[in-house]
Amino acid sequence: MAFGRLERSPASQPMSDINMTPLIDVMLVLLVIFMVTAPLMTSSLKLELPQTEGGQPSDAPTFITLAIDAEGRLFLGDQPLAAADLVQRVREAARGNAATEVQLRADSRVPYGRVAELIAGVQQAGLSRIGFVTEAPR
Repeated sequence: MAFGRLERSPASQPMSDINMTPLIDVMLVLLVIFMVTAPLMTSSLKLELPQTEGGQPSDAPTFITLAIDAEGRLFLGDQPLAAADLVQRVREAARGNAATEVQLRADSRVPYGRVAELIAGVQQAGLSRIGFVTEAPR
């Protein structure tokens, strides 16, 4: 008692290939983002750091960067810092962790007395771990 054909047309098969186009688009966007931001992540201060053989990078978990350029201007990170505000700003930066290390970047033309004053200000703020950042010889 069949009223028609019982044959069915073959249904389309599922596609087993991965569409790579969206993945490549995302990868290219991430590549462009990293290319644009990578140069911005380096320090923007141009200092002529002393060159030494034995300098090893520190692996301190928390640190702040203090820099002093050839003209004697102070910087906390990349932000200018007045000498009068040094103790207060370092104390604020170290408030959460007393083991915070200060990484001191001093231009090689800065007089030793100025560096000693900076170290005294850091110690007055309550931090005693100070690392001196240098460059490897060329």
